[in-house]
Amino acid sequence: MKEEYTIVVPDNNVLSCVCGTNDSNLKLIEEHLGVPVFTRGNELSVENNDPAICQKFQFIVDRIIDEVNAGGKNDKDIVLSVLNAPKKVSMDDQVIMVPGALRRVYPRTQNQAEYINMLQTKDMVFCTGSAGSGKTFLAVAQALFLILTHKKNKLIITRPVVEAGESLGFLPGDLEDKIDPYLRPLKDSMETLLPAESVKRLFEAGIIEAAPLAYMRGRTLNNSVIILDEAQNATIPQMKMFLTRMGENSKVYVTGDPSQVDLPRKVESGLMHSISILYKIDDIGFMELTADDVVRNNLVKKIVKAYEHEKEQF
Repeated sequence: MKEEYTIVVPDNNVLSCVCGTNDSNLKLIEEHLGVPVFTRGNELSVENNDPAICQKFQFIVDRIIDEVNAGGKNDKDIVLSVLNAPKKVSMDDQVIMVPGALRRVYPRTQNQAEYINMLQTKDMVFCTGSAGSGKTFLAVAQALFLILTHKKNKLIITRPVVEAGESLGFLPGDLEDKIDPYLRPLKDSMETLLPAESVKRLFEAGIIEAAPLAYMRGRTLNNSVIILDEAQNATIPQMKMFLTRMGENSKVYVTGDPSQVDLPRKVESGLMHSISILYKIDDIGFMELTADDVVRNNLVKKIVKAYEHEKEQF
């Protein structure tokens, strides 16, 4: 009798997604592993007892289940994404496991995996990319991992407040009320991973702090994770000011979309300027995500590609 390694999948709907129509997904997994894979009742089994293959099989199934539970609809796309996961980084580097999170975070493209690897290994990372490419979400996930595992004491999130000219006085409410519309996308990313009440408690305890970019001046941020989002809207002086806030044992993640600059004409974006003068520093990571990395919605990917194609024509 051949040795088998078996995984129990209690939810029949999830099991159906893992297997695919007429077990088409199982055939893809078989081709990837090079050994027979079959289903029996609510069990998935692989005909092999090689620890390396069993571990890979377990990882693949766990990841597919997580993606399905996170709302993935097209089971074939999910399986192909998992099987085509990056080879340039180790399997362990392909997961961000935030304590208490509603889901685990996996890269869905080669570029995203390399980006996660940079977030985990570099103290400063610049990531540019279009809407939905995961540049902000993955930075937020890694930042939450660092503070909730007590590797860093604090998370500071900031954005340039271009629309209000960095002058927030005329808006109603206290500072938090004034900047909430600008920082809402970052909070949305957090609430995708953690219950809203947990995120609220982290803000109330001061473990997570939100502030407009202009309020960073004069500070030295030690033992912290600092995320600058929408960095394409920072001017050159603002970017220099921000980058020099980095203190001891801190990490800085800078994200932005160069195609969506809202600065006045003739004002150069500090994001692309900083990349152009810092790219030779080995200790800094640089990642460019593309339309192929968009995971928000397949239609969004098509829209981004259409705009990129239009830009290439001029």
